[in-house]
Amino acid sequence: MLYPLTFETIFKDKIWGGQKIKTILDKDFSPLPNCGETWEVSDVEGNVSVVKEGSLQGKSLHELVEQYKDKLVGGHVYAKYGNRFPLLIKFIDANDDLSIQVHPNDELAKKRGSGFGKTEMWYIIEADKGAKLNSGFNREVTKEEYVKAVADNTIQDILNIEPAQPGDVFFLPAGRVHYIGKGLLLAEIQQTSDTTYRIYDFDRVDATTGQKRELHTDLAVDAIDYHHYDQYKTLYDKKLNESVNAVTSDYFVTNVLNFNQEVEHDYTHIDSFVVLICVAGALTVEAEGGHSISLKMGQCVLIPASINNVTLVPDGDMTVLETYVP
Repeated sequence: MLYPLTFETIFKDKIWGGQKIKTILDKDFSPLPNCGETWEVSDVEGNVSVVKEGSLQGKSLHELVEQYKDKLVGGHVYAKYGNRFPLLIKFIDANDDLSIQVHPNDELAKKRGSGFGKTEMWYIIEADKGAKLNSGFNREVTKEEYVKAVADNTIQDILNIEPAQPGDVFFLPAGRVHYIGKGLLLAEIQQTSDTTYRIYDFDRVDATTGQKRELHTDLAVDAIDYHHYDQYKTLYDKKLNESVNAVTSDYFVTNVLNFNQEVEHDYTHIDSFVVLICVAGALTVEAEGGHSISLKMGQCVLIPASINNVTLVPDGDMTVLETYVP
């Protein structure tokens, strides 16, 4: 029988990683000196999440999708994605700027034999004073102008730089050039893909190998959306005790829940699993069948599609991201 599922955290050491996974998200069991990412719900090959608790403990997420199919992920989700769980949930601690990068869309990824593309979103949890990030270009850019900027090392001159504060949301469709800036701790929701084309890495040298990290400038050229957009930050209404939609895309819907009182949610109509990601405070998730899960900041729970009703019981003020496949 399915129940709300929590998973063992997968830790990722990164050249730009820091200590906030431990100090702010309280994941002090990280074995890594510079933990840049944790993967909380993942079906990426070689990094598949394993159930942490309950009767399914030790089972992989991939095994569960194969076994329970639409009961776990929802009918329309299983019809589209089959045995591949479609979303990857991460926390990211940028102790330094990440590389300037871009991800392919589905069409290009499949053409190149790398599965699905990568559309993603960020929710800023913590931001050092003056922290910034890049989303897109600061003007219309031609492919030729872009190639020249990469070649003569002026790529940063054409990037759109945004200040970032806790609670900010940025939606990044595949093809949008981006990087996470130093001093940001965030939650990332994305398609199940680990395909990244690194454009520029600030001339960093890996302390272990003494080498610069590989760039993928040729692969990036045909993946990029060169248009300029008026608004890069995702605007949404920050309301208390209401579920507020922040992102609706072909790949995921994400709502922001700021609550300090008990709330019941009926998921009958969505025909999808739901992942609840706690990004502030703490709460208890009570599900039909008498199941109860405690969550605090930095923790997630996967609600199977077969569970229609949950009650969120906050411990004071809490903020949760609620995401599912439309």
